[in-house]
Amino acid sequence: MEFLIITGLSGAGKSRAADVLEDLDYYCVDNMPVALMPRFAELCLATRGRYEKVALVTDVRERDGFGELLVTVEELKGMDCGVRILYMDADVRTLVKRYKESRRPHPLAGPGVSVEQAVKKEDELLAPVKERADYVVNSSNLTLGMLQNRLFSLFAGEGKKREISVTVVSFGYKHGLPMDADLVFDARFLPNPYYVENLRPLCGLDRPVGEFVFSYQQTRTFMDKIEELIDFLLPLYIEEGKLGLTIAIGCTGGRHRSVAIAAALNDYLSAKGVRSVNVNRDLDK
Repeated sequence: MEFLIITGLSGAGKSRAADVLEDLDYYCVDNMPVALMPRFAELCLATRGRYEKVALVTDVRERDGFGELLVTVEELKGMDCGVRILYMDADVRTLVKRYKESRRPHPLAGPGVSVEQAVKKEDELLAPVKERADYVVNSSNLTLGMLQNRLFSLFAGEGKKREISVTVVSFGYKHGLPMDADLVFDARFLPNPYYVENLRPLCGLDRPVGEFVFSYQQTRTFMDKIEELIDFLLPLYIEEGKLGLTIAIGCTGGRHRSVAIAAALNDYLSAKGVRSVNVNRDLDK
């Protein structure tokens, strides 16, 4: 079993790091007291493989916590646990700015103690832990996407690629736009099966409707343009750290054109190995 202890300066991004690691299949526990770590490890080991990768976020500013953490690390290693320490760091100027923006008090600040003084004091107290850390990540100039990339490169494991989940939603404009859509494409310019008598009672999932919609060159060109754009955007969204993307295809009622195109786009993405799901929001309205 692998234990990753996440510690470091207050405001440097420990909780954000835990969020990223959770997406990498780590079981994460925030604010874990150092004294409880060995007992928690025993419980995890007793599950016989249920928890293979565990990340513990700890604040070692408790009494005697600094030395106790290093002793606990050795104790965990004696339990046949792989133990590593991730230390989240940042420069003083960045941390002071973050605390000013969040309007939260620094844990070591108080009457007569400024945020800057508190940050410097904490940095001194945590120096022994930082020296023993297996990884030190300075988040001063990192966006969330950059932090995700950094942690992914450290902890994802060989051969694992970053992925993004895509939801392709069909909808009808007369029912309103999907609130969570990232990209919206309007298919109302295409010939409408609604005005073909034998197609009207059907929907875009029915073969005759799909054949009608895609019998027009403008539909095929429209699809080519969408696919080209998505092929361009997906790697950039992944690099930026985006984990989910919602693509909305709209027509007037959300039963014919948008449904057929959304289904075709979902098939295209799935064939390329993208995790994609198709949702037809207004199909039954």
